[in-house]
Amino acid sequence: MTVDLHDYVATVENFPEQGVNFRDISPLMGDGVAYKQAVDAIADFAKQLDVALIAGPESRGFIVGSPLAYTLGIGFVPARKGGKLPRKAVSASYTLEYGGVNELEIHEDAIKPGQRVLIVDDLLATGGTINATREIIEKLGGIVAGVAFIIELEDLHGREKIMEAGEVPFLALIEY
Repeated sequence: MTVDLHDYVATVENFPEQGVNFRDISPLMGDGVAYKQAVDAIADFAKQLDVALIAGPESRGFIVGSPLAYTLGIGFVPARKGGKLPRKAVSASYTLEYGGVNELEIHEDAIKPGQRVLIVDDLLATGGTINATREIIEKLGGIVAGVAFIIELEDLHGREKIMEAGEVPFLALIEY
C-alpha cells in the first residue's frame, strides 16, 4: 500500500519564533504504514549506496536512524551534543538555525576507517548538524556515502550548504 507522505506532516505555526512554520513528522510516526513506507524508501537508497553504518545527529536522527539500521541489519551511530558521551569522542561545531553555536560528538571508536556511512535525519533545515556529523565521520576515516531525510525545507538552503562540503548522493522524501 502506498500513501502520500505529505498527508502525514504537521505544520506547527510560529515555532520556534513568530513567523516561522515548522514541519513535524509526528503524524507520520503515528501511522505504521506511512512510517514503514518512509523507512523502506530510505532503506532502498542505503542499499544502492552499499552502506555499512547509519549515523544520525542529535535526538531527531534517532527517529529515522534506529529503525533504518534495524531494517538493514547494520549498526547505528548517534552524533550527540557535546559532553553527552561517556567515552573519548571526536567533535565538530555547527551554527544553530536561530543563532549561536553548538557541538556534536561521536565516540572515537564508533566508525572504522573506510566504512561507508549514510547520514539520516527527519528534517533538513540549514544543514548545520549534517555538516558537523559529516566532519566527524571524515575525521574518523569513514566515508560519507550519502544523506537522507524525510523532510527538506527548501527555503533554508540546507542542501546547498551540505553540497558545499562535497557532492554526496542525496534523498529527501518530502520537499517544502
